[in-house]
Amino acid sequence: MHVVGARPNFMKVAPVYEACMKRAMSQMIVHTGQHYDENMSKIFFQELGLPSPEINLEVGSGSHAEATAKVMLRLEKVVLEARPHWVIVYGDVDSTLAAALVCAKVSVPLAHVEAGLRSFDRSMPEEINRLLTDRIADLLFTPSQDANENLLREGIENNKIFFVGNVMIDTLMKCLPLAQHLPRDKFPATYALVTLHRPSNVDDDAVFTGIIEALVRISHKLPVIFPTHPRTKQSIARLDTSTLEHSPLYFIEPLGYLEFLSLEQHAKVVITDSGGVQEETTFLGSPCLTLRKNTERPITVELGTNVVVGSDYVRLEQEVDAILAGNFKVGQIPPLWDGQSGERIAEVLAYYQLPNQEGSKL
Repeated sequence: MHVVGARPNFMKVAPVYEACMKRAMSQMIVHTGQHYDENMSKIFFQELGLPSPEINLEVGSGSHAEATAKVMLRLEKVVLEARPHWVIVYGDVDSTLAAALVCAKVSVPLAHVEAGLRSFDRSMPEEINRLLTDRIADLLFTPSQDANENLLREGIENNKIFFVGNVMIDTLMKCLPLAQHLPRDKFPATYALVTLHRPSNVDDDAVFTGIIEALVRISHKLPVIFPTHPRTKQSIARLDTSTLEHSPLYFIEPLGYLEFLSLEQHAKVVITDSGGVQEETTFLGSPCLTLRKNTERPITVELGTNVVVGSDYVRLEQEVDAILAGNFKVGQIPPLWDGQSGERIAEVLAYYQLPNQEGSKL
């Protein structure tokens, strides 16, 4: 049973689902409905070739506590009825932790894809979700060696940890040829691409205004394309729009995966607070500036194209100026980001049997 809830999960489940299907494993997808907007959900299933979820819990929006509680209440009944050999969760959204807690309470084996990532910032809800899910999970599939080191340092048994690489890169590699053939004439030839959704950036009006003012200044040097997450759209509605007049800062609706991938690949610079975008730009070789004080994906900084600029908007503009002048960080692709991570995960699921658990081998 694959449990997914938000846009990043969909890109992660696709290669695992496909690899398990090749091995004739019986599977079902449960969508918690954490992202329910068509542009944030349905279109991804279509573009990634995933079947429609067998079950949609339709939890909708709400606080972190509300989302987690709703998923737990509704998912427990589904898990008890299906009694899957494995429940697989992805990433660090509220749905991930909720499913992990349900499995722990009803004694169903749990596998966590993208385990071991740490920002070491417990003010981030995602960090709490990661820490707790990894403590509960029976199998931990990591995307990078630093994730293995984090888990071992936290006392996780080595035999639970499998370094499999980055499943998002599986999806990127499969979809990139399709994305490259999309028409791009509705966007400027040269542009910056922006994605922002984290509460620390968009929920505080003063902070968000500072970011927008910096983006407006950047837009006069380079047009800025800004697909807006529903959370971000609410913050934009509260802004003084006079600062945006006569500025080539374009707010657009959320994009499907293929169109967004095309924009990422051809952007002069990507400005983001998304972990997944940090990974994708590293693989694509696109310069990435991260508007956060830290990242749970340090390999994108150590090996990739990512530069963490924090909330220093002067530095943000300086980094953009350097990129426009041709001075940008040239990265390399991290180990096992090779398009085969889903296959490695399916191989472990097919042959790994939990101690003292009869019949867990699929």
